Amino acid sequence: MRHSLLVRLVASSVLIAVCSIVATAWLAARGTSGEIRHRQGQTLARDARVNDALLGYAASHPRWDGVEETVRGLARQSGRRVALATEGGLRIADSAAGRAPLPTRASAVVDPLAVDVSLMPGAVIDRIDARAAGPFRLPEPERVRLRERVDAQAACLRREHQRATVVVGPGGRPYLRREGVPVTPAPGPDRPPVGVPSGHGPAAPRTALSRLVAVATTLEPALSAERVDAPQQTRTTPGKPPGTPSRSTGASSKPTGAPGEPPAGAAPGSPPCSPDAPGPTATEKRALSQLAGMVRRCHGSRVEVWLDETGIPAAPASAAECLATARRTQLKPYVAPAALLYIGSPDDRAPAIDPYGVAGVTAVILVLAVGVSVLVATRLARPVRAVTAAAQRMRAGDGSARVTVRAKGEAGELGAAFNEMSEHLDRMERQRKAMVSDVSHELRTPLSNIRSWLEAAQDGVAELDPALTASLIEEAMLLQHVVDDLQQLALADAGKLRLRPEPVDAADLIEQLAAVYRAAAEVAGLVLTVEVTGRPHLDADPVRLRQAVGNLLANAVRYTPAGGRISLRAYADGDDVLIEVADTGPGIAPEHLPYVFDRFWRAEKSRSRQTGGSGLGLAIVRQLAEAHSGSAAVRSEPGQGATFTLRLPRRTPIA
Repeated sequence: MRHSLLVRLVASSVLIAVCSIVATAWLAARGTSGEIRHRQGQTLARDARVNDALLGYAASHPRWDGVEETVRGLARQSGRRVALATEGGLRIADSAAGRAPLPTRASAVVDPLAVDVSLMPGAVIDRIDARAAGPFRLPEPERVRLRERVDAQAACLRREHQRATVVVGPGGRPYLRREGVPVTPAPGPDRPPVGVPSGHGPAAPRTALSRLVAVATTLEPALSAERVDAPQQTRTTPGKPPGTPSRSTGASSKPTGAPGEPPAGAAPGSPPCSPDAPGPTATEKRALSQLAGMVRRCHGSRVEVWLDETGIPAAPASAAECLATARRTQLKPYVAPAALLYIGSPDDRAPAIDPYGVAGVTAVILVLAVGVSVLVATRLARPVRAVTAAAQRMRAGDGSARVTVRAKGEAGELGAAFNEMSEHLDRMERQRKAMVSDVSHELRTPLSNIRSWLEAAQDGVAELDPALTASLIEEAMLLQHVVDDLQQLALADAGKLRLRPEPVDAADLIEQLAAVYRAAAEVAGLVLTVEVTGRPHLDADPVRLRQAVGNLLANAVRYTPAGGRISLRAYADGDDVLIEVADTGPGIAPEHLPYVFDRFWRAEKSRSRQTGGSGLGLAIVRQLAEAHSGSAAVRSEPGQGATFTLRLPRRTPIA
């Protein structure tokens, strides 16, 4: 089966189909994966923006009242459904029309006191949103006063050719950001603030703000008993939208709070500009005192708590966890409660790949590929099988084996070529059988005559006189002639017929042949004429050429009736020389013309000596002409005679 053409074609087609499916699936999966990753990145970025906006709202509002408009605006910007619900499943706001059910899974939890770090890469370590200022949010008068002082510091620094920018912190505290001067990040468990003692090393020099904080800490027991009410929400600095992140990484400076800074228009020679931040306001002192008490109770020892320049509380690294816990407790009344965030497509349906559908499509493609392959392979293999069956019949001896091929193209050409080959082999086989029969006949007749006369002479019935001896010699010469002809044909077939070409004058050659056969023609009552146009010359073996033309003249003399005419002509035709022998004999029937030059072929099947020779003369003529790289042809019509033509090149290639 593995050598079957049908199996090979089907297997090849299936393999090509499988490879095509796999390659297409790989390319599609690769492109789809890239597109999915790209879309996931875009979706994650949009989700992060939505989450950040809602975190900003929650950090600056104690309740979710009024968030509906914000949710709808985010939905319009992202092109997706945005919904908020409490942890108990109560819907807070939803951009979807009607009361469509919420998605089964929340995208994130919006909690400014526990930020989702997966949606907020680089979030602060304590996971508290920097925009949650709570009691540290400054009222308008304090903001204005601090802004005037910080603007004066910035103007002073600019006069000293230093670039300084005024930035407003989340609680409304303005501070300076100078280019090229790094700002100490907010304190954390692995990063204590610069210049603040951590309790595990030598005390660093305290700033004025830290000293004030220390004093406030000593008064904390008395102040912590006081109830701190949440301040009213104040408007933010113009040009800064609510909820803008303000965890700056700008330069950290130790606030001095010392009065007497040089005014904006200080005279030359005045002390250099001080970049220190202004001291804490009354609002910040109260909030800081309350926070310090909470940290002390959590930590179990006296801990300093201060504000960094952005207005965010800080503490030593050893108290970082207590600070985060205390801040969450302090900020809880000022921020909105945690809510579940749902982000999805407008109809909450996401396209999914159906593996069973993909497998079904693949199976259908394979079935179609196999079916088409089997159909095509069967049609292709049918003529091959027919040729194989015909060849087997030929091997069994059926010379008439043929194939019937209706297909076109290569299959049709294969069938036609096989039929031609079969016909040729059948014809050659018939010719072989006929030649064996003819050779037997040609040899049997003279041998029988010789044997009969010799036996008669031996028995004393016939006398071996000169006449009988001459007859026996004639029969022996006939045998020799047949054997010589057969040997010559065998040499020609084997390619061993040697030629000795030399320059030959065609006119002289045919004149010599005419002189030889003119006497025989006159005896037969025929007229032999010679016609030569010009003086054609050629390179040929003169002996072989005389033999070929002599055979044609002998046939013409034998078959032309008395009173007829034989013409021997020679002329040049381009690069060839043509020698023609024409007679006025009975001619040759059209159906016999293709076989005239075959061996032992005779139109008269009785093979009588009175009606023809051995049937090898014309076959020898053709072999000699082809040995000279020429050809032999005949044209004839019944009753009009026949014309035999030898076309020979002027120069015969030497093998």
